[in-house]
Amino acid sequence: MTDEPGGTYEITLSRGSLYLTAEIYQRYFTNLSAVILLRRNDDLLIMPVMHAAAGGYLLKLKNAAGDRVVNAMDFFREQGFDENHNCTFQVVWSSEQAALRAEKAFCPPD
Repeated sequence: MTDEPGGTYEITLSRGSLYLTAEIYQRYFTNLSAVILLRRNDDLLIMPVMHAAAGGYLLKLKNAAGDRVVNAMDFFREQGFDENHNCTFQVVWSSEQAALRAEKAFCPPD
């Protein structure tokens, strides 16, 4: 279930870091400094953290355009991805899970 009709976006995983465009950040994580990454079955969930003291991974500013990067090598290593694993995920907002969801992010490619 998604809140955004046609709201499919791409995020990139490269060298253990997730790259989010400024558009994704503004739409789902405005004024937040951290996210939580969770694996639910084969899906990747990226959840907003409302209070930085709650923990999570920092949303670091990547460039002047407002793109963000989440350095999460430890999380992806635990999921079986090494530092050379690079891929792109399609994500949609799941109101049910209050998170961006990359469906089947942890499934081997066909």
